[in-house]
Amino acid sequence: MVFVPDPARTEAMFGGTAGFPRQVPSDAFAAALSFLPWSQQLILLSVFVLAASGMGRLVPGGTAAKTAAVVLYLWNPYVGERLLLGHWALLLGYAGLPWVLDAVLRRRALGLAAALVPAAVGGFAAMNITALVLAGGLAATRGKDFLRVLLTFLAMALPWLVPALLNASGTRTDPLGVDLFAARADTPFGAFGSLLSLGGIWNAEAVPPGLSPFLPALLRLLLSLAALAALLAHRSSPLSRAALFSAALGLTLASLGITAPGRAALRALVDLWPAFGVLRDAQLYVAPLALAVALGLARLATRPSEAGEEDETDAPRPAARIAREVRGWRGGWIAVVPLMVLPTLAWGVSGRLEAVRYPVEWRTAQQMINADPVEGKVLSLPWGAYRRPAWNGGRAVLDPWPRMTGRRVVWNDGLQVGGRALEQEDPQAVAADRLLSAGGGTGDLAGPLMEAGFRYVVISRDASEESWKTRLRNAEIALEGPTLLVYLLDRSG
Repeated sequence: MVFVPDPARTEAMFGGTAGFPRQVPSDAFAAALSFLPWSQQLILLSVFVLAASGMGRLVPGGTAAKTAAVVLYLWNPYVGERLLLGHWALLLGYAGLPWVLDAVLRRRALGLAAALVPAAVGGFAAMNITALVLAGGLAATRGKDFLRVLLTFLAMALPWLVPALLNASGTRTDPLGVDLFAARADTPFGAFGSLLSLGGIWNAEAVPPGLSPFLPALLRLLLSLAALAALLAHRSSPLSRAALFSAALGLTLASLGITAPGRAALRALVDLWPAFGVLRDAQLYVAPLALAVALGLARLATRPSEAGEEDETDAPRPAARIAREVRGWRGGWIAVVPLMVLPTLAWGVSGRLEAVRYPVEWRTAQQMINADPVEGKVLSLPWGAYRRPAWNGGRAVLDPWPRMTGRRVVWNDGLQVGGRALEQEDPQAVAADRLLSAGGGTGDLAGPLMEAGFRYVVISRDASEESWKTRLRNAEIALEGPTLLVYLLDRSG
């Protein structure tokens, strides 16, 4: 989850550089709030506050029903896996889904614009899952206010939609990403069963502990199916129809990549138009299913009297009294079930979610590079999108340098899953890849990098650093620390 100290305001935050604007405008939002103490924690807390309050507003019925829905919506594999991946921006959109559906069903124009703010801040992935919920709401209301809803959505999507369209001609999305980011089985019930259980993430490292054992996995699957059955039984309700429609649409999209023909079709689409790359991480579209399961669980927790059902007046008095007591306690117990079937999410996914401070030399290098008045780009090495620094416990983290300096940072944006790597999307990254590979990847780099407009090379120290030091022997070492090496490419020398 890449937050950096004193983030620089850069063109990349607003989509001013080539490459797909995945961090627009979420990086700008995080940078704008960075002056606040504990800003990262406040942003994460807002996800849970927004989700809980929105679900409480959306769910009809009493406290038991609302509590059950809130607990499941916040405590499920989808939320745990996306937190472990660091996708806080996506989860902002997830938190706004109940508010969006409520605004559409109530046909409130200003309310819809306000409800879309979390997704708009989150960016393209957050807005994509929101679009599915909007579709469900419009289907339930028979398309009323379709044009107004569409225009409102497009207006809120402009921060990332405009740069995406402007950069489309120079950007390519590698079709191989369809295979690498397809949903995977993280339970004994295959990829589809995992998706139904609100899991199925493509990254094995982002699977919360305790997700795979048979019994808890079976209980989570049965819980999802029971909740969906309860929602289906009340499909006459516009809320139920909207949730079921958006869940079915999201589950369909999430399932496209779990079969060979589906992956082939998606690869063809991505090859045809890079914008179809939004479908490659298909598991993120399970979000509306989580909303539907939460609403279904609320139905299971609703007392018959709250749902307009009759009490058993024909039953003997003791039996009727016992039945009422059972119904009274049922809602409270159901709210605990999501916690019982996935207890390992407690305490920051069993301690895996924790803040890690950057080493002191990273802050020193950041200040040195930002204070330098001479123009020039920064090359970030090793040449890979992710780092596994020892100071982060060996956990994978996306290269932080594009967010740490106001200069143009060229980094390898071709993500790697396992031993397979995607092609770079940014044309400057493509050019840098060719330069680094020239001469069999062993030639001198200082001169060619200066010719290409680079001023600094920052190297996160690992086992590969010696080869880079050999290739930069004609460059000046500007800073050397236990975890970071910075070279200055000085034309005057």
